[in-house]
Amino acid sequence: MAVLRLFAAAREAAGTGRDDVPGATVDDVLAAARARYGDRFAAVLADSRVWCNGEPVTGTEAVGAADEVAVLPPVSGGAS
Repeated sequence: MAVLRLFAAAREAAGTGRDDVPGATVDDVLAAARARYGDRFAAVLADSRVWCNGEPVTGTEAVGAADEVAVLPPVSGGAS
């Protein structure tokens, strides 16, 4: 279970800035977050960057309890 950190619009859509989310990979964690937080969060996630432990990731990276997955939506002027 990784720590999911949410910022800006992702935090607003989920209603939280931090959560423990199950998953063996970054993609698993994001899928569980989509299921937990719904369509509004999924829409924000589609335009967001995802980082794990301070580094950009593609999604197939393995994660564990000590890992932090961060969702960073576009800010000021960002568009899909």
